[in-house]
Amino acid sequence: MTINYSLPNEITTLIKEKRSHSDKFQDLIRQGGYMPPNNDLLIDAITALSMGKNVLLKGPTGAGKTKFAETLSNLFNQPMFSVNCSVDLDAESLLGFKTLSYQGEKQVIEFVPGPVINAMTNGTFLYIDEVNMAKPETLPLINGVLDYRRTITNPFTNDVITAKDGFGVIAAINEGYIGTVPLNEALKNRFIVLEIPYIEGEQLEQLIKTNTQLTDEKLIERFVKLSSDLIQAVVQGKLSEDAASIRALLDACDLSVLIPPKRAVLRSIVDKLDEEREKEFVKNLAETYF
Repeated sequence: MTINYSLPNEITTLIKEKRSHSDKFQDLIRQGGYMPPNNDLLIDAITALSMGKNVLLKGPTGAGKTKFAETLSNLFNQPMFSVNCSVDLDAESLLGFKTLSYQGEKQVIEFVPGPVINAMTNGTFLYIDEVNMAKPETLPLINGVLDYRRTITNPFTNDVITAKDGFGVIAAINEGYIGTVPLNEALKNRFIVLEIPYIEGEQLEQLIKTNTQLTDEKLIERFVKLSSDLIQAVVQGKLSEDAASIRALLDACDLSVLIPPKRAVLRSIVDKLDEEREKEFVKNLAETYF
């Protein structure tokens, strides 16, 4: 089955002409809310989705994977149905469920479609978040959805559902966290994998300006430097990945518009950490900048 996607002509032209570094291209990306660390990451994701392939976004928590998925959805002018995986994820959470309803005076059993079937029948994107949080026996239910067949037999109705043109799958994974399990090879082989690193430097500065209420240039610069130090500490094994979450940093930037920056860092970053040693480390870093 060939799946045809419709990228806006403007984006298609800019990519084909290798003008992905142009200001116009950057403006189009910025509208989606995620600025990738490098344009190759975005071009590769667009290419894979345009060819009907599934994309797996792999990276640390708070690196912007969900925002990246939303940006891709925006670029393709595609709505997106979402699945949030957990150990409780089951067939009903993925596919839908039966319920009682009324047709006039008559009581009937009605099937209410879930996110997978909604995305397939509407020809839109499906986003599967924290895919490795699901029990290993759950996700094989949609193996046929994720390969060339793009079909599934609905176990609740016995209907065979084939995805409409435009259907595509984006998934995200955080590795090494409590409650996660390694993806089995059959599932992993159904995806093109993209490593999503933390956003740093100019990209982070731009992200703060466009996604928070903070406008003070000096404060923005200090938050960018703080983020760089936190990421380096994570790389060195001094902090857990939670401490360098870009999502948490953006929250701190927002709060610092109305409360002192050190307290904003305390509420958004420090108090989320479990170990006292890590809390003190981040507090000391914040002291040097604020």
